[in-house]
Amino acid sequence: MTKELCYVVDQISREKGISREILLEALRSALLSATRKKFGGRTNVDLIIDPKTCNISVFETKKIVSKVSNRNEEISLEDARKMFPDTKERDSVNLPLDLHDFSRIAAQTAKQVIFQKVREAERDVIYNEFKNKVGQVVSGIVMRKEKGVYFLNIGKTEAMLPIRETLPNENLKRGDTVRAFIEDVRISTKGPVIILSRTNPQFVAALFKMEVPEIHEGLVVIKDIVREPGEKTKLTVYSKNTAIDPVGACVGMKGTRVQSIVRELRGERIDIIPWSDDPRLLIARALSPATIDRIGINEEDKTAMVVVADSQLSLAIGKKGQNVRLAMKITGWDIDILSETEYSKMRMEEAEGTFSPPSADG
Repeated sequence: MTKELCYVVDQISREKGISREILLEALRSALLSATRKKFGGRTNVDLIIDPKTCNISVFETKKIVSKVSNRNEEISLEDARKMFPDTKERDSVNLPLDLHDFSRIAAQTAKQVIFQKVREAERDVIYNEFKNKVGQVVSGIVMRKEKGVYFLNIGKTEAMLPIRETLPNENLKRGDTVRAFIEDVRISTKGPVIILSRTNPQFVAALFKMEVPEIHEGLVVIKDIVREPGEKTKLTVYSKNTAIDPVGACVGMKGTRVQSIVRELRGERIDIIPWSDDPRLLIARALSPATIDRIGINEEDKTAMVVVADSQLSLAIGKKGQNVRLAMKITGWDIDILSETEYSKMRMEEAEGTFSPPSADG
């Protein structure tokens, strides 16, 4: 029996990825629960399993007394010395119990507890594995959709991708393979819950880390990233090595690296901006693809007035103000954009004394 027990423990350990020690402790706990139930719930009954041989020993601990008043918990000094000659009163002794007559109920109880412990151990293994993967990208297969959530098979377990965390107009079907960002891992009463996202800005950052070796190696750094999912992402990058062009590294030969990410994001536009500690330069770059004529800034209020050619105004502002909105987020500056015509009119009014705006310098 002990050989069979060791075989089963080793097999479950390999198949489920649970340590042998955890399984043996689960088994010990299960058998102890069943044994104590058989003996009326006595807490002085205990059980050990030899980790090497899987031999099971069951015993009861009794206190040595001169006069026995509770036979379940006490033993007379005379009887104790028949087995343990050197014992004395008030000592405790462990007396072996016979396991062979386990009842069907006790065995069933042990089986149920074992299954429960194995499930708990599996949950712990999954939780410990994935809690360290928060912030990483995983690939999964869509299994089903329930109550506003896609369930993805990501290997050892399922993960949840809320529909609100998918890209606009993205309709995933059963069997689709999709990549997503591990946003959170937590424990619930039903086990570990892994929450995925495809809208988190850090999803794009993680994709760049996967596609761009220079980012993975830390030679190129993503300083900041902002995003309107499905529409546009802006990220600022800089290089720790002057010989490496951070934008070129992110774009890749003939755009292969960035295009791979764009495809994953269903055509979402990506602006890669070389970071600068000069706010004027950073703001001008953040408003790409528009070309900037001049910029005036107020460092105290962190406000900027930007002047662009009339033909560049709609490009600088972007559809529904998206471009300037993302530029303000990534720079941390409040940006006001004027066309050359508007700026000239403002300067004329200023000269006439009818308007006093903040000055814009190139």
